Amino acid sequence: MPGRPIEEITRLLTRWSDGEQAALNELMPLIYEELRRIAIGYLRHERGNITLQPTVLVHEFYLRIADRHNVEWQSRAQFFSLAAKMMRNILVDHARQAKAVKRGGPHFTLSLSHADHIGSGPDIALIALDDALRGLEAIKPQCSKIVELRFFGGLSIEETAQVLGISHSTVERGWTFARAWLRNALESSSE
Repeated sequence: MPGRPIEEITRLLTRWSDGEQAALNELMPLIYEELRRIAIGYLRHERGNITLQPTVLVHEFYLRIADRHNVEWQSRAQFFSLAAKMMRNILVDHARQAKAVKRGGPHFTLSLSHADHIGSGPDIALIALDDALRGLEAIKPQCSKIVELRFFGGLSIEETAQVLGISHSTVERGWTFARAWLRNALESSSE
């Protein structure tokens, strides 16, 4: 996160963990643009009649995270990993609600071709991708986090390695495995 010391963010997260609500108010302006970048990463891959804007997604995340109590924040990486996961869940909830409003209603799709060509096929449904990611998370949680940060968060291999606290080569191996696994899972689910 350019321009913001990791230590300052971690310090505020720790204060927030200790029950100091004012720390969250100090933290949000420091991380707002990074959260917005993650939201833009999610929405960049969507097609269809999506009504969410990056700012709305960040604000919905804020409302959900502000209600969390007894979370022991250990690092900036842990926070942004949770942020990426929560934003994905918000989008999936939104897609499910839209689909439930009208049976056979709009399907929100994502183009996986923008993220190092996870799949070379057509766009896939957000709900199908979420289901596949849950399956991947069950067998390889770190690979699922890599996908969230790379695909949805728009982070590079190096940035993902920094956020997760793992090596560049570990991210590359995880990314390669995840792309192949997701491609197979998504092709199987469409049959």
